[in-house]
Amino acid sequence: MSRTVNIIGAGPGGLACAMLLAGAGVRVKVFERLPVPGGRTSTITTPEGFRFDLGPTFFLYPRVLEEIFHVSGRDLRQEVEMVRLDPQYRLIFGAGGELLATPDVARMEAEVSRLSPADGGSFTRFMENTRAKFERFAPFLEQPFESWLDLANPEMLRLMPLLKPWRSLDSELGTFFSDERIRLAFTFQSKYLGMSPFKCPSLFSILSFLEYEHGVFHPIGGCGAVSAAMARIAEEMGAEIHYEEPVESLDFAGRRITAVQTASGRHEADATVVNADFARSMTRLVPDALRRRWNDRKIASRRFSCSTFMLYLGIEGRYDEVAHHNIYLSEDYRQNLVDIENRHVLSVDPSMYVQNACVTDPTLAPPGMSTLYLLIPVTHRHPNVDWRRESPGFRERALDQMERVGIHGIRERIRFEKMLTPDDWQDDYEIYRGATFNLSHDLGQMLHMRPHNRFEDVEGMYLVGGGTHPGSGLPVIYSSARITSDLLLDDLKVARPTTPVGRVAQPTASAEQAAVV
Repeated sequence: MSRTVNIIGAGPGGLACAMLLAGAGVRVKVFERLPVPGGRTSTITTPEGFRFDLGPTFFLYPRVLEEIFHVSGRDLRQEVEMVRLDPQYRLIFGAGGELLATPDVARMEAEVSRLSPADGGSFTRFMENTRAKFERFAPFLEQPFESWLDLANPEMLRLMPLLKPWRSLDSELGTFFSDERIRLAFTFQSKYLGMSPFKCPSLFSILSFLEYEHGVFHPIGGCGAVSAAMARIAEEMGAEIHYEEPVESLDFAGRRITAVQTASGRHEADATVVNADFARSMTRLVPDALRRRWNDRKIASRRFSCSTFMLYLGIEGRYDEVAHHNIYLSEDYRQNLVDIENRHVLSVDPSMYVQNACVTDPTLAPPGMSTLYLLIPVTHRHPNVDWRRESPGFRERALDQMERVGIHGIRERIRFEKMLTPDDWQDDYEIYRGATFNLSHDLGQMLHMRPHNRFEDVEGMYLVGGGTHPGSGLPVIYSSARITSDLLLDDLKVARPTTPVGRVAQPTASAEQAAVV
């Protein structure tokens, strides 16, 4: 008998699940409230001809998605053109100095030594140490964690001295690099998780390792082009994707979910995958009484990530002298993080990220023009910040900060502008408290202590995305889709899609593929 699965949300996790489940012969229905696929990994397209990634702009560690495409009988590199960036990004330190991050070991050692002679040779040592850590820990990121017994796995216990989960990320990097600026160069990636490197567990040193080991890529058309390809392939495999059809309510029989309700009617299914923001979807769609572990009170007491202030700017002219990815790190980075995480106020000198993607991908703007994407980490929604009052002034501060990365005279060149604040992330994009990186990734909210892929409070409900194990970030979300799909297929007694022998090899970017910015 054919099985049916509903998926709430066509974000990257929902689309990956749709591909894997449809490949196993399951009838899949995806309900997406936006008019395009991808959720936050979608494309903003303007009437003027500018295109922006809504959310993620770094495409890291493509191996997981390559494997999902391979199981689906497709080749990711043939479906989406990828450019490996070298330099990967440019770091500008408010405390002084710059660093061009490159995967070329000799050049990176020279960059580190130029900024901090005392740290010469430390990059190679860091890579060797973290490579060993990642190779042993990676298999656990592909497994569900449903109780403390999974953590008590003998191999996991043997890993603890290597992972050092009790140590902060900054402390771990302090064993390799003496200069705080160099440590920041390898720890700012914790912001991908919405966390401070001074609080984030040390095992997340694997984030920067993955950038250098496996590359930072730019998909031509942006990361939204990856989502579009996934949606197209899922539909070709038989999945139905219903755009602009938000789920209005859910039906339950006891503690089991039975159907979703949308404007088009009632849709029954054997199981339901929730790819929407975890806290927002639970508090809106699942009755509090059904949620024992994750009721409203407990969700409200959890620790949530920071949010982001965004500007999407269509610009007259080009900034060809500015790198593809630019990260400015506040002069007092620690205080900037305290402002975000503890004081919940706006910093005078905020850190920021600016993407100047047209130096690599001119298809994102009309001829002679360019797109600029500005992101500033800020507190999630909090009474201390009234964005209706603060946003105009903070916009001016953000435009002023762009001077620090070499983007001059910006104001008179703006031809399109879109701004998003934490209020917008919550109200327009259904993100709880506007916390764009979901639940924080501290030790008390990871592995089995994070919401489970097979949701523990509702029978027949499964979770995928940043709010469940293994956590936030595109490669990790794709991994969560594999975990969730495998659990669901096993529970439905449906054979998993045929898997390739061994792992798909990581392609190496040729000289022609590498973009030097």
